[in-house]
Parts: sequence; structure tokens; C-alpha cells
Amino acid sequence: MVIIWEKPFKLGGTIGDIEGMPFVEAFRQFQFKAKRENFCNIHVSLVPQPNATGEQKTKPTQNSVRALRGLGLSPDLIVCRSAKPIEMAVKEKISMFCHVEPEQVIFIHDVSSTYRVPILLEEQGIIKYFKQRLNLPIDDQPSDLLMKWKKMACRYERLLKVCSIALVGKYTKLSDCYASVFKALEHSALAINYKLDLMYIDSTELEHSTEAENSVKYHQAWHKLCKADGILVPGGFGIRGTEGKLQAISWARTKKKPFLGVCLGMQLAVVEFARNCLNWEDANSTEFDPDTKNPVVIDMPEHNPGDMGGTMRLGKRRTVFKTENSVLRKLYGDETFVEERHRHRYEVNPELTDCFEEKGLKFVGHDTEGNRMEIIELENHPYFVGVQFHPEFSSRPMKPSPPYLGLLLAATGTLNAYLQRGCKLSPSDSYSDLSDDSSPEKDFPYSDTS
Repeated sequence: MVIIWEKPFKLGGTIGDIEGMPFVEAFRQFQFKAKRENFCNIHVSLVPQPNATGEQKTKPTQNSVRALRGLGLSPDLIVCRSAKPIEMAVKEKISMFCHVEPEQVIFIHDVSSTYRVPILLEEQGIIKYFKQRLNLPIDDQPSDLLMKWKKMACRYERLLKVCSIALVGKYTKLSDCYASVFKALEHSALAINYKLDLMYIDSTELEHSTEAENSVKYHQAWHKLCKADGILVPGGFGIRGTEGKLQAISWARTKKKPFLGVCLGMQLAVVEFARNCLNWEDANSTEFDPDTKNPVVIDMPEHNPGDMGGTMRLGKRRTVFKTENSVLRKLYGDETFVEERHRHRYEVNPELTDCFEEKGLKFVGHDTEGNRMEIIELENHPYFVGVQFHPEFSSRPMKPSPPYLGLLLAATGTLNAYLQRGCKLSPSDSYSDLSDDSSPEKDFPYSDTS
């Protein structure tokens, strides 16, 4: 187990409130139960460089290490963050006053992309250190995976083509709320040799009420939506902003813009289709209107409506494809089922699905019992897909999430060619410069915990 501590300290200020962290004592005790050969403590500290002197200051690191040791935890590695590369004299000073060997002090300065950080770590011997410290079965020679990663980092900095995706949500003022979604989109864009232009759109600004209150915001939001190459509606809770999301979904469906709906995004795609294609004007989710006459999205049957305590469906679950003629099935490598992580308490009403399928909205993925609708696809559309699960949680830099990859492929006009090649990237847009494979690695060694 590797424990990473990161605590900011202001130059000339106090040590801070690390003493108030209740988990510090838990880890102090845990290190003895886990034994030293199974426990590695990494302390991350800022090395500031004030403009007045230009000197890199080590006091914050010294103070934070001292505070941590006073609480019974000694760092095995000290990772120093800085704006510019740290001088060797600074490394030796930290080593001396923090009582660690020089090779236990690692420097991470600002780099062109986060993909450069693992390379910096490897160059300073962190893999060799872990091998010795934790007795890990790692080869001394750089692995093929590391070489591919280095080439991928270089490729990321050479991207010229741009693909714009509109993310329509209600937490857009706090973009970290969609961090996993952003990364999944970025992984997919990188896989096809595109730079991602992610445009955050507050869904409330697409609503007619905003047009009356602030027409400038309304028209700016719609301008961004209209110029986007693809549209994504992510998960969320609560009624605020749902009408704006429905407007965005309707635009994607009628204008044949590539669309991906995740969790609530899929549920709202069903609501929008019911209202505008089945003419069920009051169709809704019972989350927003418990008395709707057409409850196309309902509380999960095993839960009591209105009871929010411990009622979410969580963790990795299996989704079974019900047809071979499914875009998403092909994107998943023609698997008969997939396992993805869930986080929801509402789902599509299974009693009404026949009405949707007669009009072209197909429920191509169900749970193992066939009662829960997991994946939707719209016929005669470049890419109109909704998933009840959260595929962004399992996306990785060299293994992009298939639903997100499909959205980027459709947004760049390359989805059909990709499918016709048996889901292999073209030589010009593939990972062929990174590996011997012509498609993103299917067996990339990442675990997915629920």
C-alpha cells in the first residue's frame, strides 16, 4: 500500500491543521499492522520560489515533514512540487534536514501536460525505489508500456486537429465536478489524434426562462451548443436545469448531432423522445414529477419512492447486449456483455419500452435479468447513445472508454470508417506510432474497483 500525503504550507505561515486530520492516527496504527514491506508513505510538498529573491525555499517542506513525524508517520519518499526544475543543492538540503537519502527526494516541476509527470518520476528512479522498498516483481529495463507512454506524451503535444464537445450540465461553474468525464473525453480525443475543445454549457442558460431574464447568456449558450461537433449530457440529480438538458438533447436528435447521454443524460433522452416522438406531452421522471401520467423513468422497483437513504444502485454491474446490430457492442469489441460501474436510483420504466422501440429508440443493453434498461441507441442517427452506467470511471489514457470514443469518432466524422475496419484506427490516426497494435490496447493492465 502506498499512502500519499499532500499538505500545502504558506511560506512564513504556520504548519496548519494536519493535527486535526482524524485519519492520520488511523494510518499511524495501520503501518504496524500492514508491516513495513507492505506500506510506503509518500509526502508531497510545495517548494515555493518567491519573485523577490528567486530562491527556492525548503522551510515549508522541512516544517511539514517535522509535523508528520511528530504524529508518528515518517515519509519514505518526499515529492517536491515546484514551478521550475529544482536545483541539486536544494535536493541535498531537503535530504539533509528531512533525514532521508537524496534518492528519496523526488522533484516534479510544471510540465507541458500531466502525461509528462510519470516520465519525470521514472527518470528519477521511483520505479527502482518501489522495486526495492516493496519487493515488487519489476524488471530493471524500461517496459514496453513505459515506452508507449513516453511516445503518447510526445504525441499529445503535437496535436493539431481540434474536436469540440459541448458538455451540458448544471455544475459547470465547478468543472472539477466533471473531472472524470473530461478525462474520458480527452483519452478518446488523443486516441484518434485530436485535441479536445470542451465547452461547458450551463443547462439553465438554454431554457426559455433565461431568454426572458438574460437574453445575452441565452444566445451565447445556444451559440456554443450549435457550433459543437458533439453533445454530452452527463449524470446528475435534481430538477434544476433539466429543461435545458432536454432542449440540448432535442437539438442533437433533430439536427443529427453526435450525442452521448450518461446516467441522467440517458434518462432525459428517453423523456425527450417520449414527449416529442411519442407525443406524451407530460412524460417525465418520477424524480421530477411523481404524479406524471407517463412515468417513463421511475424509482427502482425494490426501493420505496421518496426514500433516499441507502437506495442507490452502486458498483460494477453486468450489462448484456440484446442484439448483434449495436454500435456500442461493436465499440466494445463485439463482446456479449460488459461490466461498468453504476450510481443511480432511477431507471427507465420497463413496461413502456415497446412503445419506444416501435418508433426507433432501441434498448440494446439490459441487465442480466432483462428488467433494467442499460443502453439506448437511436436508429438512423450518426450517433445517439445513452448509457445508464458511468463508463468514464474505467477510461484510461491508452484504453479510452468505448462510449466516449464513439462520440469523438462520430463528432469527427470517422465512426463509420472505424467500424468498417473492424474497430481499428486508421494508420494516420492510430497508436501505430506508440505500439505494434493498430487499436487502443484492450488488455491495458488497470484494475477497476467498484
